[in-house]
Amino acid sequence: MTSAHDLTDLVQLSRTLGEPARRLAILAEGNTSQRVAKDQLAVKATGRSLRHASAADFVVVSLRRLSDIVDDLGAGDADVARYFDDIEAKQGLRPSVEALLHVVCVVDAGATTVAHTHPESVNALLCSDRAEVLAGPPIFPDQVVVIGRRALLVPYSDPGVVLAREVRARLAAHAPEWGMPRVIYLQNHGLVVLGSSAGEALQLTEMADKVSRVVAATLALGNVVPMTEESAERIDTRDDEQIRRAALARATLQQPGDD
Repeated sequence: MTSAHDLTDLVQLSRTLGEPARRLAILAEGNTSQRVAKDQLAVKATGRSLRHASAADFVVVSLRRLSDIVDDLGAGDADVARYFDDIEAKQGLRPSVEALLHVVCVVDAGATTVAHTHPESVNALLCSDRAEVLAGPPIFPDQVVVIGRRALLVPYSDPGVVLAREVRARLAAHAPEWGMPRVIYLQNHGLVVLGSSAGEALQLTEMADKVSRVVAATLALGNVVPMTEESAERIDTRDDEQIRRAALARATLQQPGDD
């Protein structure tokens, strides 16, 4: 990783997501990324911990190169491996296999910062027969404000190029009706959030965690009763909620030593 890119926010986001009390990722689970130039994405290297992340734990990959591999149905794991071999030879670290997923979220959905974690609360639902609730109508107003009216649920796919292609196809199908999602749920796998900043990526992760905990508690009592489409649309389009949403999107991460 070169010193030409400021990864302060990305590193802080990674460490925050890796805090043990949050129960979002352990060991080398999860990965984060940030677009640092038109064709460059800084993504966590494989085997590195979010909890202990530093700028030295990220490598830079070409958005165009990996996007082309995802598009080329004749390409596969061997093509990805050759490119990653080249990256490792030049930068000393190997990108996470999920770098392709991050590239799709940036190229197709316009994200600036992407965070992929395995929250216990989220995975409990994603590993159940009620996972579809997470991508259904919202259940409370703040979910609409932060996540939007619909998240995207993707069936389990092999991590790497297969998953990236599946997400690319489902983003294209989702967008005409609901717009690009801010949150993607990967069945039997984990959570991906698409932020315009590190601060927004953290907010999306925290809200997805809360939604999952509320859903699980609700299912223990009975059935989930979502908001009506009319109510969700009203929250989504209210002027005051738009102002609050914009303010949240501008929020910055708390740096070590801040009160």
